[in-house]
Amino acid sequence: MQTYGRDVLEIADELTTAYVEVFTAPPFEHRDPEQTRIAFRKRLEGDVERDGFQAWIERTDDGRIAGFVTGWTTPAPFRTDRSYGAVLDRLGAEQVEELLVGAFEVDELGVLEHARGTGLARRLLETATRERSRAWLLAWNQNHDAIAFYRHLGWQEPEVRGPEHDILVFVNAS
Repeated sequence: MQTYGRDVLEIADELTTAYVEVFTAPPFEHRDPEQTRIAFRKRLEGDVERDGFQAWIERTDDGRIAGFVTGWTTPAPFRTDRSYGAVLDRLGAEQVEELLVGAFEVDELGVLEHARGTGLARRLLETATRERSRAWLLAWNQNHDAIAFYRHLGWQEPEVRGPEHDILVFVNAS
């Protein structure tokens, strides 16, 4: 498994292709591949500038990307763009401050079809969070396999203090 920082941009095209393959397949088949490609690439270019950004990539023996995980340290003040507003709304400011701010935020975790069922997702997630006392991530409420996976690994959902949204928050206070 290779670790990247800002230098992940050197393989941005390859990573973007892998991302599109994962996040336009079920249950994300409603997403347009080209729009997904453009949006992820743009986000990646900004995300590498975040404090504590790291990416881990596992390759197959023939060099293809098998899986990836990206993340960074969640800053204060807590953002309200993207899904952050829904997280704040769902958990409340007190829990966000206590559980998420300063924790490692797992942004993207993906395993390509040819590498599923190998334990790679678990290894990627464990690698990304191994040296961190607190970590968190989001899951879309329709991604039932991912939700079951996070629960199986012992990640927990904080108390919901606000309205329901289409995202679930998981924390791992190892």
